[in-house]
Amino acid sequence: MKIYDELVARGLIAQVTDEEEIKELINNGKATFYIGFDPTADSLHVGHFMALCLMKRLQMAGNKPIALIGGGTGMIGDPSGRSDMRQMMTEETIQHNCDCFKKQMERFIDFSDGKAMMVNNAEWLMGLNYIEFIRDIGPHFSVNRMLTAECYKQRMEKGLSFLEFNYMIMQSFDFYMLYKKYGCNMQFGGDDQWSNMLGGTELIRRKLGKNACAMTITLLLNSEGKKMGKTQSGAVWLDPEKTSPFDFYQYWRNVADADVLKCIRMLTFLPLEQINEMDSWEGSQLNTAKEILAYELTALVHGEEEAKKAQEGARALFSAGNADNMPETKLSDEDFTDGSIDLISLLCKAQLVTSRSEGRRAIEQGGVSVDGEKITDIKYIVAKADIPQDGMVLKRGKKKFKKICL
Repeated sequence: MKIYDELVARGLIAQVTDEEEIKELINNGKATFYIGFDPTADSLHVGHFMALCLMKRLQMAGNKPIALIGGGTGMIGDPSGRSDMRQMMTEETIQHNCDCFKKQMERFIDFSDGKAMMVNNAEWLMGLNYIEFIRDIGPHFSVNRMLTAECYKQRMEKGLSFLEFNYMIMQSFDFYMLYKKYGCNMQFGGDDQWSNMLGGTELIRRKLGKNACAMTITLLLNSEGKKMGKTQSGAVWLDPEKTSPFDFYQYWRNVADADVLKCIRMLTFLPLEQINEMDSWEGSQLNTAKEILAYELTALVHGEEEAKKAQEGARALFSAGNADNMPETKLSDEDFTDGSIDLISLLCKAQLVTSRSEGRRAIEQGGVSVDGEKITDIKYIVAKADIPQDGMVLKRGKKKFKKICL
């Protein structure tokens, strides 16, 4: 199967311009394509997974990825899918985040020998002369047409600043500059970015002629993919210091039954023939599918050894108290007051809740247990002397647990 047909079969492509030309470039390894990443944190999260996996697939087929870091556009704001304006960052913070991104991307993308590039759009945006830019680029954009874009319509009622209104022009200019400087002939992005992407394609053709090669593709569920990065307790990061390999594994192990095969198809590198055989799976077989999904993605991000540890730890919860590979929270003398710690503080320390009020509610609702015993007393105290040498299991709900050790 050709790579373009595989992308379609995996449910990754929603809309394209110039489909036959896109097929020709991708299938023959002639595409130099970019996907943008906003440096708003010092780690990528699971919402970036679809883009990273796509870049890996296309590079394996001989195409050249460009990871475009929005160091310049990150200085303003992107209204796409947002109800508020993003906080501005310093150049130092943006550069630090870019460095962290590249380290994580190297798990997916081979940057050696010019096989891929990481480019920061601050390279051309930060030094722009406003008058020259508006005279050169401004005539190619219709305000009336820009206001029909969904990303702007969402903000019109609450107020859209002129600063944010510039974002479509900035993103379009990115594609134009990547085309001129690096021969980038294709862009990928989420379905919420379609208007911005079309703006870039049209700008290249208006500036350089209709025969200029500029293609766009959107990913079917990329907007949904961005939502994958958030859970009730915060973001699921690729950085193991922010989200442990075990918690990362558990996130994917706990996806909804209706989503597991879709995620396997879109995000793993298992052969489609093998995945198609899973389409008829139901009941307990879906739990097996979830284990496959969690293992494959954890191995992709954190390596085989960590994936095995996470899988063994997850299974340990259901194997007669075997807690050898459970994630641990270690307590020091400073965590105790008069030789004990209250249960709410322990839940917070173990990062099973994000606040004391959340911990209180979890206990009152009967969702917390200590070594298998349900605790409903919000004043429950755990004595240091009562914690076994090999630790005790603190559990919140059915799927979140930690081994508490001294």
